[in-house]
Amino acid sequence: MNAAQRLPVRAAGPTELAEDPFRHRFCVAPMLDLTDRHERFFLRLLTRQALLYTEMVSSGALLHGDRGHLLAYDPKEQPLALQLGGSDPEQMARCARLGEQAGYCEININVGCPSERVQAGRFGACLMAEPQRVAACYSAMQAAASVPVTVKCRIGVDNHDRYQDLARFVTVVAAAGCRVFIVHARKAWLAGLSPRQNREVPPLRYDTVYRLKQEHPQLTVVINGGITSLDQVQKHLAELDGVMVGREAYRNPFKLATVDSRFFGAADRVLLRKQVLEQYQRYIAEQLAKGVPLKAMSRHILGLFQGQPGARIWRQTLSEQAVRPGAGLEVIENAYLRLCQAQAGHRTELVGY
Repeated sequence: MNAAQRLPVRAAGPTELAEDPFRHRFCVAPMLDLTDRHERFFLRLLTRQALLYTEMVSSGALLHGDRGHLLAYDPKEQPLALQLGGSDPEQMARCARLGEQAGYCEININVGCPSERVQAGRFGACLMAEPQRVAACYSAMQAAASVPVTVKCRIGVDNHDRYQDLARFVTVVAAAGCRVFIVHARKAWLAGLSPRQNREVPPLRYDTVYRLKQEHPQLTVVINGGITSLDQVQKHLAELDGVMVGREAYRNPFKLATVDSRFFGAADRVLLRKQVLEQYQRYIAEQLAKGVPLKAMSRHILGLFQGQPGARIWRQTLSEQAVRPGAGLEVIENAYLRLCQAQAGHRTELVGY
């Protein structure tokens, strides 16, 4: 990318990001039990520009549970969006307001999760069959908050998976004012498949998402689902406004080290795995002092050396030792030492080590 092609690099404040047309260019998906505050802090060491999302927080949990814990994050995680699950407009509006007050730069409505627990609460993917209700939630939420409210959905649900079904859903919600749709390019089966199977079994239909953008050029359309390489991201960006990467960002996080320069025009910076680890260790030390167990943080770096010699022993050492009572930074230091020992004499060139 030459200087003339570089995109403007924005500051990380919520107010400016709310007006940034490139803020969805590369996103990391909300993933239950994965994208907690420790994972997001770790990912922010790799990319300063990617838009990060919280795990889904249900409206009931936020209104009646430990609000401080559910909304907590480190300011360094910004730009950061809050994903909400719910179907009652009044409750979702209250939650959107709480999210804005907590400093999130975007509030996202979950219309894609197919789990039975989510269905029982009448939200997630089952809402694709109720576009008017989603539109009502959007309207109430956007009236309650000044930061953007967006929707993450599937291309369809059960047998309602024709392009016309998706187009109708988007048209109804867009008529209420929504301008950003993050679309998982698989349909969801509400019965018969587990959440994991729903991420893998229904076929990917990227052309359906492309068509949505072609027929609704005024909308910001972001694609999600099955994206495992930055070359794939580049290909999708030729057709769409943004790309959201999920499991691959967790399994092989170091891929994100070049996202800022490749997709946001940021100046290249030398970033080594060891440097990232050292920075994260300082964060871990602070959290350990607050009583956070090591395993809650170390699990997020199991994939840091993915594809490198010694990666298996790195994962094994962390997995076995971090769960022990009183485990501390010595576990990570030992895992790194064993990694280096495994690489001694290895002739393979270590890229980004």
